[in-house]
Amino acid sequence: MNFLTIGHRGVMGVEPENTLRSFVAAQQAGLDVIELDLHLSKDGALVVMHDTEVDRTTDGSGAIAHKTLAELRSLDAGRGERIPVFEEVLDAVHTPLQAEIKDVAAARALGEVMRQRDLVSRVEVASFHAEAITEIARLVPGVRTALVASRYGIDVVERATAAGAATLCLNIRRLTLEIVEHARKADLRIIGWVVNTQDHLRLVRAFELDGATTDYPEIKRTGRFTA
Repeated sequence: MNFLTIGHRGVMGVEPENTLRSFVAAQQAGLDVIELDLHLSKDGALVVMHDTEVDRTTDGSGAIAHKTLAELRSLDAGRGERIPVFEEVLDAVHTPLQAEIKDVAAARALGEVMRQRDLVSRVEVASFHAEAITEIARLVPGVRTALVASRYGIDVVERATAAGAATLCLNIRRLTLEIVEHARKADLRIIGWVVNTQDHLRLVRAFELDGATTDYPEIKRTGRFTA
């Protein structure tokens, strides 16, 4: 089985999250996939940031949706890095991407870029929101999608299949063998997050998951030897 290691917002354990510096470091570390988060700026740019507000990860304050791209660009996102737009990430690294979207509006903007750049084979689209997954699938035929869940029960499998997702990205702290077996019967891939320790890694390997999302590049190296 090919066990995937997915860099969480790049390698956010060692570099400023969701920055080009973090994504390049993830690629250099040999991670199989790079995960990132997308929001829309006030003027419709697909900016790469996890939170709805800039306060936690930059020297600014306020909501992304209330700022233009130029205003967002003026902020320090850590170690002198600027908030990137999605297209810059596409150009900066060649590693496959998992792009998490927060709503239907972001799905529409991402869908346009994916069609223009023919990204179906390179970008998997993930979301906590089933309606966003459904919308991107409508806009981009053949797109691979993943439902993300933090607090969930066995019904998460039905939610994923109803949305047409092929993958579940699940918080490992709530994972049970029953949920894993139910997902396998539905022919779903399962990625565990966030896997930052050897104990976490042993857990996801014991459950025979398809991969792990991690903040640290070392998980890539040790994951090959952990069963």
